Amino acid sequence: MTVHTEEAGVPVTTDDPATDAPARASRSDRLGAFAQQHGALVTLVIAMVAASLSFDTFLTGDNLENMALSSAFLAVVALGMTFVIVTGGIDLSVGSLFALGGVLAAWGSQYGSAVALLLPLAVCGLIGVVNGLLIARVRLAPFIVTLAAMLGARGLLLAITDEGSTTYLVDKHSFFATLGQGSLLGIGVPVWITVALFVLGAVVLRRSRFGQYVYAVGGNEDAGALMGVPVAGTKVAVYTLSGLSAGLAGALNAAWLVSGVTILGSGMELEAISAVVIGGTLLSGGFGFISGSLVGVLLLKVIQNVINQIGSLDSAYQQVVSGAFLAVVVVAQTWLGRRRRVL
Repeated sequence: MTVHTEEAGVPVTTDDPATDAPARASRSDRLGAFAQQHGALVTLVIAMVAASLSFDTFLTGDNLENMALSSAFLAVVALGMTFVIVTGGIDLSVGSLFALGGVLAAWGSQYGSAVALLLPLAVCGLIGVVNGLLIARVRLAPFIVTLAAMLGARGLLLAITDEGSTTYLVDKHSFFATLGQGSLLGIGVPVWITVALFVLGAVVLRRSRFGQYVYAVGGNEDAGALMGVPVAGTKVAVYTLSGLSAGLAGALNAAWLVSGVTILGSGMELEAISAVVIGGTLLSGGFGFISGSLVGVLLLKVIQNVINQIGSLDSAYQQVVSGAFLAVVVVAQTWLGRRRRVL
């Protein structure tokens, strides 16, 4: 910072390094915060521009519609995962709950659309409640608890479908099928449902008391408890929300496919975690954005679509690229966090 003084009526200009340091720190801090919050969005825009210039079919209506629909189901799962990770937790059961929700919805559709929707929400939500209680009350590690739930949900799925040999179908003319295959203003109904859920989730996380509790638990659980934050209740709530989100996503997917496919959901928990972290949410908790998770999902889907557009690359490269991208993001987050603490 340049400091102007006056000696014997003559202005004198001096440079004070001590006053420059806070200014530099503030600029670096702002740049770090911007990169953490909006880096995924900038990358998404660059990727879409590059893809549109490289492939004539990328920006076609059919391709964009397919990407939006395939993103919708993962995005709903990632929505619940965002709340969990902001608290500093993890949920490995969502992939199995997604598949279980789809099978339960398809099975329940024979008894009406209401059963098809409510049954997966009830079962998957209950599993989320159990996860939350074991983590919050019994103080078991989230990794172990949700891993057990993942295996249990997959086992329940196989029991319902006779080891996967039975596939339940959904009536194409039912209201439930319309939720998956219908469209409004040329956009699929699942996409509209996903957008509405993300708007609601953003309001809850950023503007409600519960959202503040979520941030407080992730930031410093002990300090939050001293300030009166219901730590255990908040944890139970976020794992319940994660289970509900996975069950709803599975039900919507069953409505879209008009069947309960038993082999779906494998690895979806890792995709959801990747999308949330890529979107700027810290794995250590206390910092994250609902909108960032949506951007993370879209970025993963754009990468997958580009690999499919190339055609000569095997689908396994999708996992390689996604994993490498996630590693880069985590390293960048760690570096930015340390730099901001130093400054």
